Amino acid sequence: MDPSVSRPLPVVGMIGAGQLARMTHQAAIALGQSLRVLAERPGDPAALVCADVHSGAAADLTAVRQFARGATVVTFDHEQVPQEILRALVAAGVTVHPRPDALLHAQDKLVMRRRLAGLGAAVPRFAEVRDASDVERFGAEHGWPVVLKAVRGGYDGRGVWMLDAPAEDLVAELLAAGTPLMVEEAVPMRRELAALVARSPYGQAAAWPVVETVQEQGQCVQVLAPAPGLDEDVAVTAQELALRIAAELDVTGLLAVELFERTDGALVVNELAMRPHNSGHWTIEGSRTSQFEQHLRAVLDYPLGTTTPTAPAVVMANVLGAAQPPAMSTDERLHHLFARFPDVKVHLYGKEERPARKVGHVTALGAEMDVVRRRAALAAAWLSTAEWPDGWSPHTGTVEREVQHA
Repeated sequence: MDPSVSRPLPVVGMIGAGQLARMTHQAAIALGQSLRVLAERPGDPAALVCADVHSGAAADLTAVRQFARGATVVTFDHEQVPQEILRALVAAGVTVHPRPDALLHAQDKLVMRRRLAGLGAAVPRFAEVRDASDVERFGAEHGWPVVLKAVRGGYDGRGVWMLDAPAEDLVAELLAAGTPLMVEEAVPMRRELAALVARSPYGQAAAWPVVETVQEQGQCVQVLAPAPGLDEDVAVTAQELALRIAAELDVTGLLAVELFERTDGALVVNELAMRPHNSGHWTIEGSRTSQFEQHLRAVLDYPLGTTTPTAPAVVMANVLGAAQPPAMSTDERLHHLFARFPDVKVHLYGKEERPARKVGHVTALGAEMDVVRRRAALAAAWLSTAEWPDGWSPHTGTVEREVQHA
């Protein structure tokens, strides 16, 4: 080969064009690449910034095939890609990471529960729901309340129902609408944790510190890295569990293992995600290698990057759309935020503000978790509402009241 001819850079195609694809694109730029995305709408967050955008839905085989043509590898920013689409790509010789057999465990909660239970991983007691009586029977055997879940789809609290009683009408209505269901025990828990790992096709793997994910109304509002007060042996156990699941399921790319820490200290697997994950946004500034760069490295089978934290305490706080969008522009809110907290990092996703919608996140770093967490919470609240929860005045630079972080 003529040494004067440069080798073309690989093309990574990501099905989906949400904020995860947008942040993956930012990581791709540093590697000399431009991510290709499949966008359903021209206003999708990644479609607004990527140069290589294909239009189409993940369930449209023709659009997906056209999108995948010439791609070195195809990956995802969400799991809602039909298995028949994925298998058609593989059959056509397209490299897909994670592979369909692995991704199925992030798409189907019942498949995931059965497989993890078979591997000896701790999971909540569960059962498939084919009839409303199945929920009543499960509750009678294992106690109320129980958790009813849609087997496929659902996120940020959607597709999940806490039941204190059988709720026959709800179950019958969901089943009649074609929603596959499962029921599981309500785990008595102290908090929620997440173990994020990456694995390459070669089999190299890397793990980040275990984090605590703070939830409100089923939606993550903060991520604390590392999880405060988590026993080191328990943290190592969680990392080893995530790495074992990644190997057993042959995951390529990122794997987020969402965990419950029970009141007795035991860990129970809640859900799996095989893509960049909200629990890993802190890694952009808080780790030597972000989850987004690592995902690209993994699916391209590059050597993985180090996951060493850049600070003793890192907090990511989601910026959620306010119940009533503030009159103050986003740009003006940024001015005020940076005047007060010049070290806080902001990531806005280019999304229209709607109540409780994730429109961005902030990251704060420092030496003490309580101090860092308070700064992140204040910054996120300000960007959401244009109001400082502690009454801070930009004119006097003083705080009028104390606030408790979430």
